[in-house]
Amino acid sequence: MPSYSIEGIQPVVHPSAYVHPTAVLIGDVWIGPGCYVGPSASLRGDFGRIVLKEGSNIQDTCVAHAFPGKDVVVEKDGHVGHGAILHGCVVGEGAMVGMNAVVMDDAVIASRSIVGAGALVKAGFQCDPASLIVGAPAKVLRTLSDDEVAWKAKGTEEYQRLTRRCHASLQECKPLEEAGSERSDARVDAGSYRPKHEN
Repeated sequence: MPSYSIEGIQPVVHPSAYVHPTAVLIGDVWIGPGCYVGPSASLRGDFGRIVLKEGSNIQDTCVAHAFPGKDVVVEKDGHVGHGAILHGCVVGEGAMVGMNAVVMDDAVIASRSIVGAGALVKAGFQCDPASLIVGAPAKVLRTLSDDEVAWKAKGTEEYQRLTRRCHASLQECKPLEEAGSERSDARVDAGSYRPKHEN
């Protein structure tokens, strides 16, 4: 992975975390145990600290950055979907930020909450735990059910498992010119875990 120090401050990555080789880490970045950082994610700790706590994930093409003196914190088991932008905010324990959502400075996404895909969470936003947050600008739509919170937790567990799968087997390779009959596929048996619209 491209990793850069700035003014002598180097990123810190726990050995059990997985950071894709195309992700970029700059400066004051802390990635905790069992975390996953996806392809082309950019974590810029050049103005403030970027912290991913145990078991959290930041997926493909996400950006984490902050104004000077502010931090981005993704608490334990936090889950940040593809293309999301976090700017000087906190994603609470077990919370999820949906794909292409933007969470602005000093916003706090409470524990076990879900920010819907494409939402724009304004600066200073706060909510109660287990909130469903949608729209642009984002508002709390309702409280999540226990089943919805459990569904999100299963998704995060899949990313924690992906971290281990990547450590065990992900490697750069040349693509095949054609698929032979012996080639397997990457479909993962997720048990009862399904996309929310299928429940």
